[in-house]
Amino acid sequence: MIPFSPAMRRRAAPILAALLLLTAAPAQAAPEDDAALVERISGEVVRKLQESGALDQAIDAGIERYVAKQREAQAAAARQRAEAARSRADKMPPADPARDHIYGNPEARVSLVEYSDFECPFCKRFHPTAKALVDASDGQVNWVYRHFPLAFHNPMAQREAEASECAAELGGNDAFWRFADTLYERTASNGKGMPGGDLGALAAEIGLDRTAFEACLESGRHADRVKKDYETGIALGISGTPGNLLRDNETGKVLVRAGALPLARMQASVDELVKSAPEAGAGDGGGQ
Repeated sequence: MIPFSPAMRRRAAPILAALLLLTAAPAQAAPEDDAALVERISGEVVRKLQESGALDQAIDAGIERYVAKQREAQAAAARQRAEAARSRADKMPPADPARDHIYGNPEARVSLVEYSDFECPFCKRFHPTAKALVDASDGQVNWVYRHFPLAFHNPMAQREAEASECAAELGGNDAFWRFADTLYERTASNGKGMPGGDLGALAAEIGLDRTAFEACLESGRHADRVKKDYETGIALGISGTPGNLLRDNETGKVLVRAGALPLARMQASVDELVKSAPEAGAGDGGGQ
C-alpha cells in the first residue's frame, strides 16, 4: 500500500468520493463482473491520482524512505566491519626483530605494521609517508613491513615479495629496506613491475651477489614466508593494501588505519594512540 500524507489524502478524497458514486450504479445499469469492476475502479483511481500529482509525491516519498533505509543499513554494516576489524587487530602480537623487517628503533613505543603489496599503487604512494613518519619520531615509532600480495597483482607481486626476502637473506634488514625502497620507486604498479623487470639487476645495484640472489629467487624458498604474512594479515582483518595497524607496544592497544593516509593523519593517529594510554599507576594506587 502506498502511504499518503494528510495533505495527499485531502486531495484524493474528492476523487475517491466520485469513484464511489460511480460504482454505486443504478439498478438499471448493466451488471459487471467483480474483476472488471475492480479494474475499472483501480484504473480511474490511478488516473485521477496521476492528474493530481498525489501519486508521484507518494512514489517519491517511498523512494526516499527506501534510499534512507539502504544508507542506514550500509552504515551499520560498515560499523560492524570496522568493529570486527578492531577486535581482530587487538590480537596482533608485537613485532619480532628476529623475523620482522623493522625500519627505525626496534624498541620504539609505537609500531606501524603495514601489510603491503609491491605492486599496489597506493602502497607506492604511502611508502615515503611511512618513512617520513618514522624519521620524524625521534625513535618513538618504527615501521614493520609484512607481505600482502593481492591476487590481481600476481604473479608479479608475489615474485617481488619473495625477491625482497632473498635480499634480506643475503644482506640482512638494511638490504631488505634498500631493495624495497628502490622497487617502490621504479615499479609501474598494478602488476606491471619495473621497466625491464630485472630483479637480479636491482639486487646487484644495491650491493648483493646477483648469482646468489637469482638462485634464491628461482628456488622459491621464501614463498611460504610470504604466504604466512598474508594469512596473518587475513586473520587480523586486513582486506586491502596498504593495511596499516598502529600498535602501542606498552599497552598493546591497536588502531586500524587502512589506506594511503597522509602524513598529518598518521601523526595524529600516533598521538591519539599514545595519549589514550592510562598513566602509570592510574586506577590502582600505583601498586604492582
